[in-house]
Amino acid sequence: MVVWEPAGVEEFGGATFVGDADDVRLDPYRALRARESTDVLWAEGPTVVQRLIASRLTIRSVLLTPSAAERLADDLVGVDAPVFVAPQAIVNEVIGFDLHRGAMAVADRPNLATLDEVMAAPARTLVVLEGVNDPVNLGAIARSVRGLGGDALLLDHTSADPYYRRSVRVSMGEILHLPVARAPLTDALDRLVAAGWQVWALTPRPDATDLRDLVRAGRPAKVALVLGAEGPGLTERVLAAHTNVRIPINPDVDSLNVGHAVTAALALLI
Repeated sequence: MVVWEPAGVEEFGGATFVGDADDVRLDPYRALRARESTDVLWAEGPTVVQRLIASRLTIRSVLLTPSAAERLADDLVGVDAPVFVAPQAIVNEVIGFDLHRGAMAVADRPNLATLDEVMAAPARTLVVLEGVNDPVNLGAIARSVRGLGGDALLLDHTSADPYYRRSVRVSMGEILHLPVARAPLTDALDRLVAAGWQVWALTPRPDATDLRDLVRAGRPAKVALVLGAEGPGLTERVLAAHTNVRIPINPDVDSLNVGHAVTAALALLI
């Protein structure tokens, strides 16, 4: 058991010192890696905690090392939740791994948006994912969607949990500021087409239309970019039903990582 005695000081800039790894107030963080569930949302790292604070989510508590507390002091002003400060050794023991970024927060999970909500005006660029079950890829995609003008993310039921800790971390917290919906893919794409959206199914196939040619011909008012899992790509059902589009790359290279493909496609659409 790690015990820390911060020279008798109990408050740290409005936060509360915790000097004992067995303190029950840290139970929500205990053995995090071993028991992570979908009941709550975890924000890991100073930047992600900052983005959580800037969101509309309800924060349950924040756990910081002293250096992280100093870095986030201004952001924490007005946070209506307990803020605990403990040394690195205690934080690591409680969480169960080396939290070298020194910041973690627990919050209520966001509600998923509906398909109608992500389709609604003024949305004009959607990214749709089929079978993207790697949380790292999903987080990277969310960050690119936020950074390059995408309006929302639409997932099929086989894609990863958008609010899994690693997804949130890799997105640098941007997924908390992005509408995310989940729906049966075929029905969702049919509804998009019926509502006037151009659905472009991205594939490395050489007979697919070059994305640059489509953009030069005039960017449609509403575009949905559909991408599949790393490796298999989109299913034949999706490819057969919608315009096949490729990102121009070196022909000696098989394909791009799905996160990089989203970034390249959105950059060409801007």
